[in-house]
Amino acid sequence: MSNHRQAKDPRLQKISSQLAAHGLILRGGFVFGDGEAALEPSEARPAKSVLLVGQAGAAPWPYFLGWREQQPRDLQNPLDTWSREVIDMVAAHFSAWTVYPSDKPYQPFQQWAMRAEGLKPSPLGILMHPEYGLWHAYRGALLFADEIPIPDIHDPIHLCDQCVGKPCLKSCPVDAYSGDGFAYQSCLAHVRGTDGEPCRAGGCLDRNACPYGTGYRYPADVQAFHMASYAGL
Repeated sequence: MSNHRQAKDPRLQKISSQLAAHGLILRGGFVFGDGEAALEPSEARPAKSVLLVGQAGAAPWPYFLGWREQQPRDLQNPLDTWSREVIDMVAAHFSAWTVYPSDKPYQPFQQWAMRAEGLKPSPLGILMHPEYGLWHAYRGALLFADEIPIPDIHDPIHLCDQCVGKPCLKSCPVDAYSGDGFAYQSCLAHVRGTDGEPCRAGGCLDRNACPYGTGYRYPADVQAFHMASYAGL
């Protein structure tokens, strides 16, 4: 990929300001390199740049709840719907188009995030951020037909390398995370079962055991919302 050291693109600050009005933030980005597969949206324009949109901690939660109160009670996937509305609105102001983690064909969001922010996976599979710990997320991506110079990133410290005890691998009642990967069915059965109330009410015990980024930890009601969505409760 070519090295871009031009002056900072003024769109970055403007996009950041619009996202901040909803508790969202830019999570880095990059210019697609020569020979990389260009994405072809319905307009048949090749994407040359991508900016990731996400959150740190539970900052979007009050904005989402205010929106949710105005929606039908039976609305499916409300957080995804809200994210799409906000990010699509921002994209329209900057002649960008959007893709989301749940869109098919699935885009390599985790690979994009690792490339954009220099992050590495934790033992739980969630990318470890040097400030936010495990308490962050990616909600979508803005794609552009032109090259947007992105400030260079420096490889951040991977906090998991400094963590000797790995409490994130010792707190789950059913040992869902191990060297063999994530035992999805065991986790799901436990969360839905009679002994799963602590997980349903307060979130993943392994994730909560991580000592990093605790200032960004999602409140219990936010974790319960995500757990209910995950388990189909």
